[in-house]
Amino acid sequence: MYKHILQRELTLLPDTVRARAPKRVPTVLSHNEALTIINGMSGKYKLMFSLLYGCGLRKAELLRLRIKDIDFESKNIFVFRGKGAKDRVTILPNGLVAPLKSQIETVRAIHEKDVSEGEGKTSLPSGLARKYPYAITEFKWQYLFPSSVRCKHPVDGYYCRHHLHWTSLSKILRKAVKKSKIYKHITAHTFRHSFATQLLTSGTDIRTVQELLGHTDLKTTQIYTHVIGQHSSGTTSPIDRMF
Repeated sequence: MYKHILQRELTLLPDTVRARAPKRVPTVLSHNEALTIINGMSGKYKLMFSLLYGCGLRKAELLRLRIKDIDFESKNIFVFRGKGAKDRVTILPNGLVAPLKSQIETVRAIHEKDVSEGEGKTSLPSGLARKYPYAITEFKWQYLFPSSVRCKHPVDGYYCRHHLHWTSLSKILRKAVKKSKIYKHITAHTFRHSFATQLLTSGTDIRTVQELLGHTDLKTTQIYTHVIGQHSSGTTSPIDRMF
């Protein structure tokens, strides 16, 4: 209001108390619930949500994965320029190796077809195409989940193949959740929350979970200990003694 309507800067006093955003406990899925929803999908979308749940990726991080980011030898997935422009490494589940290799071959076929048509460029951050002109057509720089159509780069102007749009994931997820009859508020980010809680429940060190999720502050990761509750420590409700 001050900046755009009154057109003046708001000067706060040193002892001004700022309102704090309320801390919400995230919705999580049990292992069986997560698998039920994922198994309600097929093809690349099943693989994509398997990566969200199996690697703890954010939706944007998943969509921005490139061929070069998958390391089958070390079983790692490299996440570059994640939230806060931070890089990190997360785990590559053994069960996703075969589907990932199959998806890479699908991308190879798409790329080779583009090259044969005189294209084959991928979408790179603005200015990077000029700095590394060879990278724009190299296979390793192609997106792991490319768009079905080529489009014009919004800044540099060349025609390229970008990654899938996030709305396609939302549509598939809505259908799978409806089919599963699981009545929770579920988004793509719910699978990342579920990844964290499953690791903590199985006894994974919280610092390890912090690194896999890419959290700067351990307090952010500790929210998942509240989600787990006291069930893992053997605490039971007094009413359960009746049954």
